[in-house]
Amino acid sequence: QGQLEESGGGLVQAGDSLRLSCRASSRRFSNNGMGWFRQAPGKEREFVAAISWNGGYKSYGDSVKGRFTVSRSNAQNTLYLQMDSLKPDDTAVYYCAAARGAVGSSSASAYTYWGQGTQVTVSS
Repeated sequence: QGQLEESGGGLVQAGDSLRLSCRASSRRFSNNGMGWFRQAPGKEREFVAAISWNGGYKSYGDSVKGRFTVSRSNAQNTLYLQMDSLKPDDTAVYYCAAARGAVGSSSASAYTYWGQGTQVTVSS
């Protein structure tokens, strides 16, 4: 419980950028794949991005490809999501998660630990 904590969300305008952070507190995830998901009101949870344990493999959801960049610092036990060219459709609660395996996945079922989420709101 409470092992992942997101930060960096907020209210921005379309075209702006935000960087989300996800810090692991009581446990190290340097050997685990990590991921970002989001959920907008009335919609299902959507895969955003995933990264392998060493950052060598990354994958993105179709709706964010070319605009979002996932990265990690194992030394700081922190996961990042750089979001550029934000659109109103990006408005959602963003969650970070730690996978059971070393490579992240687009499937939420591959993840064991989840953060509480951070709200991102993009105005038009």
